[in-house]
Amino acid sequence: MITQPTLEIDRLILRPFELSDAPEIQRLAGDRAVAATTENIPHPYEDGMAEAWVSGHAEALEKGADVHFAVVLKSTGDLAGAISLMRIVKGHRAELGYWIGKPYWGNGYCTEASQAVMAFGFDRFGLNRIHARHVAQNPASGCVMKKLGMTHEGRLRRHVRKWGRIDDLVLYGILKREWRGPVLHAGV
Repeated sequence: MITQPTLEIDRLILRPFELSDAPEIQRLAGDRAVAATTENIPHPYEDGMAEAWVSGHAEALEKGADVHFAVVLKSTGDLAGAISLMRIVKGHRAELGYWIGKPYWGNGYCTEASQAVMAFGFDRFGLNRIHARHVAQNPASGCVMKKLGMTHEGRLRRHVRKWGRIDDLVLYGILKREWRGPVLHAGV
């Protein structure tokens, strides 16, 4: 059985989700402003969706397909969002995905959490490449990707359909040899 570590960084703790997080996941991810910034978060975020999502994490980790971390503030213990490596191909590539609850926007938490998870992916899964994408109507996510050192790799025009709107999907990526992020030490 694969166990997911907890990563402790400057202001955040990145830990496995627990079923007890479900009400807060539903509250934060269910905010229309948060759902609007993503390709896949539904709105309304109905009862049971968070529990179903969290319940699938252990199996996805065991298969080596995905790893999902709760983004928790060290100072208060509050759940602020989620960050994941998805569609992992061990020794090769994965996709970085994240969302941060609206009350926590503008504090740099997404960038800080992303740096730690990218370091984890390059180290733990031996990744050569990590990529990410964002809907064009969410340029703030693109700014995070640029801060991470990712390179703009393209744009899928009119690729995403959500709520009757069609939007472009913007692609970024980084190779391990380009990575200049933090190094995680054993026991972190």
